Amino acid sequence: MDHGLRCWKCGASLADYTLPIRRLEECRACSAELHACRMCEFYDTGVAKHCRETVAEEVKDKIRANFCDYFRPTPAACSRALRRLPHL
Repeated sequence: MDHGLRCWKCGASLADYTLPIRRLEECRACSAELHACRMCEFYDTGVAKHCRETVAEEVKDKIRANFCDYFRPTPAACSRALRRLPHL
């Protein structure tokens, strides 16, 4: 089932991954950890602790797998990563 998710780091399709994403799940293309803040719909560098979920505990390393109970993967994670790339 294609849920529209793509890796937050490399943009590879995660269509063949089952939901919910397991805590130690990695992208098969680039080995990025997927149960990470950068993959979450609540990740936002414009707010305190870079998280819009107000009751979640702070996670220091935003690219590593974590135990956050509020984690929700989002298709927007890939587009956020692409916006950070330098334009050639």
